[in-house]
Amino acid sequence: MLLQAAAAAAGGQRFAAGALYVVATPIGNLADLTLRAIHLLDLVDAVACEDTRVTGRLLHHLGLDKPLIALHEHNELAASQQVLARLASGERVAYASDAGTPAISDPGAALVAAAAAAGHPVVAIPGASSVVAALSVAGDAQATGFGFHGFLPPKGQERRDALDALLALPGSQVLFEAPHRIHKLIELLAELAPQRQLTICRELTKQFEQVHTLAAADAPGWLAADAQRGRGEFVLVLHAVPAASTAPAAAAEGERVLALLLRELPLKQAVTLAADISGAPRNALYSRALELREG
Repeated sequence: MLLQAAAAAAGGQRFAAGALYVVATPIGNLADLTLRAIHLLDLVDAVACEDTRVTGRLLHHLGLDKPLIALHEHNELAASQQVLARLASGERVAYASDAGTPAISDPGAALVAAAAAAGHPVVAIPGASSVVAALSVAGDAQATGFGFHGFLPPKGQERRDALDALLALPGSQVLFEAPHRIHKLIELLAELAPQRQLTICRELTKQFEQVHTLAAADAPGWLAADAQRGRGEFVLVLHAVPAASTAPAAAAEGERVLALLLRELPLKQAVTLAADISGAPRNALYSRALELREG
């Protein structure tokens, strides 16, 4: 019945032979798989995938049995040649990562580039996206756009530097994090941007989905209050800074203090102290410090 419904919905479309189909799969809830994706998976000659076990279970649920080609971050370039050979023979090949849309913090980009370079059509079969899902429930009315950063460097100064840089960017900023690192990331956000609004999305679309928005300064306490809140996969939305959130006097005082401190201190230390002294937003002062140093 499901395959028949999918064929009725999408069967009238043209699915070219010799094409690569980039298929979005559910991020947790199987019901989020589109009818077009189901029909396409029924139609293709083979499925390349990040993990044959994960995609094999998905196909089994749909009653499908297709040749599977393992294509993941460790073998993407080599495995892409197998896919290109099938495309050259006129086969339709799908590519699916474990969850969500391929090539977004997942393998797939190198395969897409190789297929396009070889002259094969590449067709998106859109669907679930944890990035878009998180933005849709964050309620960041101040944002005029967003940036996506995936997983930050896992530790040390490299992580702090990456977070410093994105705090200076306009719009909402979206991050991924794993459960074993979520507490440290939340603590770092509370330190570097305590007044910024933060939406924590946990286990999106799954049974124990949780979405909570609060000031970054309050996030470590909220996370620690319940052990369950630290489990699962996380998408974080750091809200944009409201355009009129800082009084002109505080902004002017922040720049004055910053200029003085930069004469004696490293950039990041000067920015932190200037923000604490003046009340001006840290990300704005960081951007200004970069301009002063470059000038």
